[in-house]
Amino acid sequence: MPTDLSKSIAVASAPVSFGAFEVTVGVDPNVPDAVSVLDAVQRDGYDGIDLGPIGYLGTRDDLREHLRSRGLYLSGGYMPLPLSDPAGMEPAVAELTTLLDLFDSAKSPDHVPAPKPTLADAGSAARRLAPGRAHSDRSLGLQPEGWDRLAANLEEAVTLCRARGYEPTFHHHAGTYVEAPWEIEELLARSDVGLCLDTGHLVLGGGDPVSAIRDWGSRINHVHLKDVRHAVIDTVIREGGDMMQVWRGGAFCRLGTGDLDIDAILNGLRARNYHGWLVVEQDVIPGPEAPTDAAALDEGKNRAFLRARGL
Repeated sequence: MPTDLSKSIAVASAPVSFGAFEVTVGVDPNVPDAVSVLDAVQRDGYDGIDLGPIGYLGTRDDLREHLRSRGLYLSGGYMPLPLSDPAGMEPAVAELTTLLDLFDSAKSPDHVPAPKPTLADAGSAARRLAPGRAHSDRSLGLQPEGWDRLAANLEEAVTLCRARGYEPTFHHHAGTYVEAPWEIEELLARSDVGLCLDTGHLVLGGGDPVSAIRDWGSRINHVHLKDVRHAVIDTVIREGGDMMQVWRGGAFCRLGTGDLDIDAILNGLRARNYHGWLVVEQDVIPGPEAPTDAAALDEGKNRAFLRARGL
């Protein structure tokens, strides 16, 4: 019998750990190809992988085989939505439908947690230029009518996911209108969607992962695990930097090499009886100066770090 991952913590990697995500794929020539990423994730012993940008890992015709041939399952897929835009949801819903079609094509067996549609706010140009600053400056946040619009648009997306048989999760993402702890609280109060705890983005937004598990544990249904270098984040915020500076500065680092108490985070999840996907994310911007196998080596060490802790 296959191991029943549906009642435990299943560990996934993600293309973003190799530098492949929305701001690099199709733009940066140093982004690795999907085959090399999939092969590395298989070698490192992960249970699954996040989708990355739509089409990166495969199409409806071949995604399932790309995963099956490597013994991998799909953990989820990130979908930013213009939730505060009164006119932007129609094309975004069409893209969400495409994401769910890909999920259908790579359907997991019953003993594996289903992939999570990982919904997020797309933010605005102003917010993307000011990551981490809404924690102390609430004027950067939405007004009540903006929150009303965000909640209504989110409900539309959540309803679509559930109608297709997928329970979504909401990702609080730096540089968006749901970033700081007070914004996450508002989101949770205005919806019934589960929360994707992203340890790195939470710290960047001014929060603490251990406190988040204590306060929001009943809502957490997906986890993106990052370690964090506080000095990088503090410098970017102090100097008025943007998200690209966060990524290029190496704010998110290999597990156990940063400033977070990863053991306390894992213990907190276990105490809450969390089961589902734990996606290791070490967001990097690929560069020609880095060895071609650097990301794969880091992801291997991340997997070993978690394996040593019983995962």
